[in-house]
Amino acid sequence: MTNQEILAQYGPREAMEYDVVVVGGGPAGLSTAIRLKQLAAEKGQDVSVVVLEKGSEPGAHILSGAIMDPKALTELIPNWKELGAPLNQPVTDDAMVFLGEKSSFRTPNFLLPGCFQNHGNYIVSLGNVTRWLAQQAENLGVEIFPGFAAAEVLYNDNGSVKGVATGNMGVSKEGEPTGDFQLGMELHAKYTIFAEGARGHLGKQVIARFKLDAESDPQTYGLGIKELWEIDPARHQPGFVLHTAGWPMDNNTYGGAFLYHMEDNKVTLGFITGLDYANPYLSPFEEFQRWKTHANIRYYLEGDESKGIKPAKRISYGARAITAGGLMSLPKTVFPGGALVGCDAGYLNVSRIKGSHAAIKTGMLAAEAAYEAITGGRQHDELTAYPKAFEASWLYTELNKARNFKAWFKKGLTVATVMNGIEQFALKGHIPWTLHRDKPDHAYLKPAAECKPIVYPKPDGKITFDRLSSVFVSNTNHAENQPAHLTLKDASVPVNINLAKYAGPEARYCPAGVYEFVPDEAKGGNAQRLQINAQNCVHCKTCDIKDPTQNIVWVTPEGGGGPNYSGM
Repeated sequence: MTNQEILAQYGPREAMEYDVVVVGGGPAGLSTAIRLKQLAAEKGQDVSVVVLEKGSEPGAHILSGAIMDPKALTELIPNWKELGAPLNQPVTDDAMVFLGEKSSFRTPNFLLPGCFQNHGNYIVSLGNVTRWLAQQAENLGVEIFPGFAAAEVLYNDNGSVKGVATGNMGVSKEGEPTGDFQLGMELHAKYTIFAEGARGHLGKQVIARFKLDAESDPQTYGLGIKELWEIDPARHQPGFVLHTAGWPMDNNTYGGAFLYHMEDNKVTLGFITGLDYANPYLSPFEEFQRWKTHANIRYYLEGDESKGIKPAKRISYGARAITAGGLMSLPKTVFPGGALVGCDAGYLNVSRIKGSHAAIKTGMLAAEAAYEAITGGRQHDELTAYPKAFEASWLYTELNKARNFKAWFKKGLTVATVMNGIEQFALKGHIPWTLHRDKPDHAYLKPAAECKPIVYPKPDGKITFDRLSSVFVSNTNHAENQPAHLTLKDASVPVNINLAKYAGPEARYCPAGVYEFVPDEAKGGNAQRLQINAQNCVHCKTCDIKDPTQNIVWVTPEGGGGPNYSGM
C-alpha cells in the first residue's frame, strides 16, 4: 500500500500544535530549542517547542571527529563547565603530517595556519555532548521525541511549510500494515526548523521545492569514516591532535585523516574522502583501512611484546557524510514557514574540520529570529532576520576566510596546499578572489574504462577489518520486516548503467556493505543483480550523494532504527 492508501484507510493522522517544531536532535536542533526556551524564560513567556529525533536517543546517530571549538557553546550556555558538559580533554598539541607510502613530513608548528591550530579547543565525543545538550533542553521544558523519524513535509494551502509528519510504524516489507501498525502523527508549527545533518532527507526536499540553491554552487561532500580504539597507556598522549594528508590518496583525490587522543586511553581515528572522486574503483572504506597500516599510525595500534606494550582494541565504528562546500555552496536558509540550520544547510567549516560550533551558532540565530516572529504575532512567513544575523556574525567571517578551501583541491594536493597556505597564512583570510564549482559530486565519476582498478589488501583482523565486522561494532539495527529505506527510482539502472559503465561503484563507496552485485538466479545465474542489505545501513547518506545516475534515494526508515553509537 502507498502512504496515500494507508491514510485513506486508517487516517486521519493525529495532529499536535506547537510554536516551533525542530526536525533533528543534534547540536543544531537542540541549540535551536534551548535558545527559544531561554528567550521565553527571560521574558516570562511560553513558547512550545518539540524536537523530533529519528535515533533511539539523542546522540545515537551523531558521528564526528571531533574537535570542538567551545565558542558557540559558551554563548549558548556560559556556565557549561559548572553544568558538567562533557568537554574533558583540551587539545595539548597539533601535528600536520604529509604522508608518503613509506615516508612522512611534519609541518613545523609555526607554519600551521590558524585553521589547523586547536589550542583552546576540546577533543570530545559529540554524541555525548549531544546527550548533555538534550538534558539541558529538557530541563528548560523542551519536548523531545526520540525514535520518531520525520518522514514528510506538510504544507499550507498557500505553499508555506505547515510542519511535518512522522513515519508510520509496523509496516511490512511489502508495504502492508501489520498487527503492530501505528499511523504516523502530524506536528504543526508556526515555524519548522530543519536540523537533520548533512544531506537531510526533508531538507533536500525543501531546498528543491523552494529552489533555495538557485544562486549557490552545487554542494560538495566528504565521507567521514571513524573508529574508536583503546590503546596502551604507554602510547597515549592525552590531547594530542594528528592530521594527515597525502598517502594513500593520489595527488588528484581529495582526502585526509586524523588521530585524536581523548581521555581514558582512547583514541579516535578517522578518514575523510571527498565524494567528488573520479575513479569508480576507489573504496573510501578500504582507503581508511590502508591508511592505518602506515608506520606513523600503526605505531599507536600494534603491540610490542618486547616492551610490554599491548595491542590496541577497536571499540566502535561508524560513517557519516559531511558537507564541504562551505560559504559558496550555502543555499538560501529561509523559506515560508521555516529554516535550515547546521549541516542541513551546510555550515561546516571544512578548513577547520569543524561543524559543531557552526551548528550551535546557527541554531541560536534561527531561534532568535523565530522567537521575534512568534512574539510579534507572525507565522509561516520567512525568518529573514536569521540570514541577516548570520551575515553579521563571527561565523560568516570565519566561513568567508575558508570559502575557497575545498575548491582548490580540484587542482591537486600540491596546488591546494600552497594556495590554502597563502590564503590562510599570508593573506590571513583577506582573499581577493573566489573559486566556484560547476557540478555536483556524482558528476565527477568517470567510466570504469577510463580508470585503473585498485586492488586492496585483505584485512588482518587486528588493525584492518572488513565492512561487516565493522558494522557489527556500530550497533546498527533495523526492524527486519520493514520496507527498505534505500529505494531505487528505476530497478534496471544499477545493472544496465552503473555496473556496465561504472563497474558497480555502489558496492565500493558504501562503508557498510549495503550494496552488492550477486548472480541473478532468476536469469540462470549468468547475469548480475543489485542486492540491497538495508539492515546494514549506518545512515551515512553516501549512496544518496554519490550514485552516478542519482537513482538511489535514501528515505527515513522506521524510527529508532540505524546505528546506536556509544562514545562516538
